[in-house]
Parts: sequence; C-alpha cells; structure tokens
Amino acid sequence: MTTPQTLYEKIVAAHTVEQLDEETVLLYVDFHIMNEYTSPQAFAGLHSADRPVWRPETHLAVVDHVNPTRSIKSLDEMDDADARLQIENLGRNCQRHDIEIFDLFDTRQGIEHVVVPENGYALPGMVIACGDSHTTTYGALGALGFGIGTSEIEHILATQTLVYQVLKPMRVRFEGALPDGVTGKDMVMAFIAEAGVSGAVGYAVEFQGEAISALDVEARMTICNMAVEGGARAAMIAPDEKTFSYVSGRPRSPQGEGLDAAKAHWKTLQSDPGANWAKEIVIDMTRIAPQVTWGTSPDQCSPVNGQVPDPAAIDVASDRAAAERALEYMGLTPGMKISDIHIDRVFIGSCTNSRIEDLRAAARILEGKRVADGVVAIAVPGSQAVKREAEAEGIADIFRDAGFEWRGSGCSMCLAMNDDFVPAGERCASSTNRNFEGRQGRGARTHLMSPEMVAAAAVTGRVTDVRNLQKD
Repeated sequence: MTTPQTLYEKIVAAHTVEQLDEETVLLYVDFHIMNEYTSPQAFAGLHSADRPVWRPETHLAVVDHVNPTRSIKSLDEMDDADARLQIENLGRNCQRHDIEIFDLFDTRQGIEHVVVPENGYALPGMVIACGDSHTTTYGALGALGFGIGTSEIEHILATQTLVYQVLKPMRVRFEGALPDGVTGKDMVMAFIAEAGVSGAVGYAVEFQGEAISALDVEARMTICNMAVEGGARAAMIAPDEKTFSYVSGRPRSPQGEGLDAAKAHWKTLQSDPGANWAKEIVIDMTRIAPQVTWGTSPDQCSPVNGQVPDPAAIDVASDRAAAERALEYMGLTPGMKISDIHIDRVFIGSCTNSRIEDLRAAARILEGKRVADGVVAIAVPGSQAVKREAEAEGIADIFRDAGFEWRGSGCSMCLAMNDDFVPAGERCASSTNRNFEGRQGRGARTHLMSPEMVAAAAVTGRVTDVRNLQKD
C-alpha cells in the first residue's frame, strides 16, 4: 500500500534527483526568477568559474526592486547611479546568457511575484526558486516556491538543481465561512499572530478550509506570500477549479490538448487522506476581524477593534522586551485603541497586495471620497499589465480623484530602495508585508493592513474599521 503523502511531499518526491542524506535531497528546479538586486554576485561567481547557464529558457529576469516608480523614459533619468548600474548589469548578464528579461521599459515589467503568475510561468506542481523570500507566493497555485541565497542562485544557473533540506509538513485549517469584510490579508496576519514569527520555521505549510476555498486566487497569493513572515519557507494551497481557470489562457500556460493533460495531472495534486502532519494549527474564522500591526514585527498585530497591548501582560520575557521596544519605536501607549492611531501616509502596493483585485477592492472604498487633509497617498500597481487594466476599468481615475498619486510598477515603498519612502517619524498605513524598523525608510512607522483598510485609513486619516465604510 502506498504511504499517504501531503501535497508538499508529492512535489518534492517528483523533483528529487538524488537523496543525499535523511534530510537533504538534490532538487530539480523547474523555473528560476532573478532580479537586479540579488543576482549580480551569482553571475560574477558563474563567470569567474567560466561556467555557462545550463538551461537559459528556464530562467526569467525582472527589474523591480530599485527602479523608480515615477515616469522616466531612459535610465539616464535615474538619480541613483548604483541602482542604474544594477539594472544595466542585469541586462548585460541576460544578453550574455540568452535569458529572457522584463526590463524597466518592457510592457510586461513589474514585481517578479506579480508578473510571473500573470504571464503563466507558474503552474501547479512546479518547483520555483528566486532570490527573494516571498517566492512562497506561488504556493497559491499549488506550486512549491521558495527564496534562495546568492550561492544557490549560481548553483541553479549552472545546474538547474539545488541542495535542499526537506521541510516538515504543517497544516493550517481555517474553520468556518469567510466573514464579510475579512480578506486573505487578515487571515494570514491572524495566522502569523497565532504562530509567531518563528512558528513555522522548518515547516512547509498547507492552508486548508472553507474560507480558503472561498478566496479568489489572488487573495490566496497574499496568504502564501506573507506566510514567510511566520517562518515558513514553503506555503501551499491545493489547486482547484479556481486555480485551473486562473492559469488557463495565459501566455506561457499549456494550450489545447496540452492543457487538458496538464489539468488531469493537476487534479492529483492534493494531500492524501491520512497523510501525516508534523504540526497543525486551527484558526476559528468567527474570531477574525480586519487586522492591523501595532509593532515592528508582522506578528505584533491586533484586530482593528482592539487595543494596543500592555507588554507587562506578556509572560515570555523576550516577547515582553520586544513589545516594549516596538511601542517605543512606534510611539504608541499600551491600552490605546487601534482605531485612535492617526496616519500621515498610505501606500497600496508590493508583491503582497498590488494585483488587480487588490486595486478593485480599494477603489470600492475610495469611490466618491477624498483622502483626508494632511495625508499623502500613493498607489503602485504590481505590474504594467495591472496598471493598464486598472486604467481601462476606470480604477486609476478613482484613485486620482480621491487624491492618490498613481505610479508605475515596482517594489517601491515596500522596502524604500528607490525614491519612495516614509520620512522619519511619520506613520504609514501600508498594504505591504513587513513592518520592521526602517523598512519603509529610516525612522518610518509602518502599520500593515489590507488594501481596503489602507483605503479606509486614507479617507479618515486614522486606522479605521473598513466594515463601517462598507455599510455606507
């Protein structure tokens, strides 16, 4: 009798070239993505060893991290000489090795974890690697995606394989239906708060439950994208008819009979009944409200209708010290209402929440309203394709009419590596994935939340329960 397997175990087994020891395999990588920021050293190592790229057609390069999101017509208009050099070097390396690149002026340009699925490069059952931790995004399609380091990028370029430590399977079940006003972002933030920032270290997480099935594919991407903030190196959702519909018809997806054959295989990509889970977490959907971070770590979050916690009530000394430091940095006091936090800036964007469904959801809150006095608001679509779609639907007009700056695509204010940053001491309601000290700029204070919640904060000037605006 065949031993029941989890979805993660099935994909790893199908891609194992050789078992190296009890915990490690040589893993074949179907597709590899690189960007201008994390790839230069890998190419330098490849060149110093005089090695070619073994399978150039299985790699894609994207410019997204350091580029400005303001409109420019040439690299000469970039103020940051180092960033310009990184972009130029990526272009030269890709030309040398015949690797496809979405450069800054390509109509397909955008954030790597947005453009890859929207172009059909990521499919169920694949193994996908990238020099970026949020490669877990592709788990929403039933693929195994994970971030890698520079030496591993070089190894994949040269061999299409990776020495890989196999993770333990973990199941996270969301029990109950998806409540009104609650999004995938709220669900994953609730998971991180429950598990802690290291609760999923060493695990491949699979998300299950009625609420997961109710989400569209883009919301599932948000969940898998941000699961890494709970320590997961892999996060997955089994593919279903929504998945098949999403990937069908995209430029790099199978077509015709090839698609029919692919679907037949994709339908087998489910965890077997009786599969062994090393760890399980159950989250009650009736307890989830829109979430907001109050601290400097994604797990330091509370429901919007809650309060800033008192560190004195935290039993674990290290957690108590972290909370005290976070509140000092954030300028908050224990016991204050989350909804009393005033906002200086708002940002909608990032690989977590910049897809068309995110923009549509935010636009529904913004329509007919104006950004509050004194609030600076920026929207950065995840790709040029998303930008064009939003403009064609009139969404861009809603953002502009509300008082948002409507920018080009890129990582932007998520990590403040370009012209977009939050000035020291200012508070930003952000749809991004990390709220570390200085993440959005030196001294910046970041409150993570869903795009809808960011829109609500924009028009009220403070953290606001979006459900109250949705009733209007």
